[in-house]
Amino acid sequence: GGGFVAIGYEQGGTAIARRLAKLGITALVLKYRTIESSGDPQDIPQVHLDEMSALMTRAQSGTPEVIPAFAGEAAGVEDGANAVRFVRDHAVQWGIDPERVGMLGLSAGAFIAADLATGPEDSRPDFVGLLYGGLRNPVPADAPPAFIAAAADDELLPEDSVRAFVAWRAASVPAELHIYDHGGHGFDLRPKGTTSDAWFDQFVGWMSARGLLHPTKTNSTPPAEGL
Repeated sequence: GGGFVAIGYEQGGTAIARRLAKLGITALVLKYRTIESSGDPQDIPQVHLDEMSALMTRAQSGTPEVIPAFAGEAAGVEDGANAVRFVRDHAVQWGIDPERVGMLGLSAGAFIAADLATGPEDSRPDFVGLLYGGLRNPVPADAPPAFIAAAADDELLPEDSVRAFVAWRAASVPAELHIYDHGGHGFDLRPKGTTSDAWFDQFVGWMSARGLLHPTKTNSTPPAEGL
C-alpha cells in the first residue's frame, strides 16, 4: 500500500512475506515505483492531491464510478508485470512452481494485483489476494481466482471490494469475499482487536483449499546439458 506516494514496505510487505515463509511459502516483495517527487513527504505533486481529494469525495458520496488511474500507477503495474515474468523465468532455478505464482496486494498494491489479474496473459498471476483495493478493468473469463477482503468501515473504498467480487463472479471466475465489521482502510498483520485480524489465516486457508499449498515436484537445479 501507500497510495502510489510511498510504499508500506515492511508492514505491508516484508512482515507478511516472513510469515508466509514460515509456512513454507516462497514469498518475494515487490518494491514498485511510485509518483515522481522530491522525496519530501510534504512535497506531493498537486495532481496526486487532486486525485486523493476526488477519491474522498467519491467515498463520502457513495457514487459508484470507477476510480481513474492514479498518477504513477502505470509504472507500478509495469513493475508488477515485470516481476511476474521474472519469477516465472527463474522458477526452475528457485524451486518454484511456475503455475503457482500469485500476488497479494494491499490498497494500492491491490490495485496493481487487480490490474495484472485482468491484463495481458503473459503477466497475469495464477491467483491474487486483494485487500481493500479496487477494480478498473473488466474481468475476463480466464482471470485467476481471487481472495478479496476489506472492512465495512473503510473510509476510502467502502464498496469497491464488493464490486470486485461481483465482477469476478459475473465472469464465472472463482472468488471469495470477506467483509469485516471493523478494520478501516489499512489493516495488516498488526493486531487491531477486530475481526479483520483473521484475514491472514483466512487467506492461507483459501490457498490451501484451492490446492495451492500442496507439494509439487520442482527442480531447483538446472538440468544437465543435453538432458
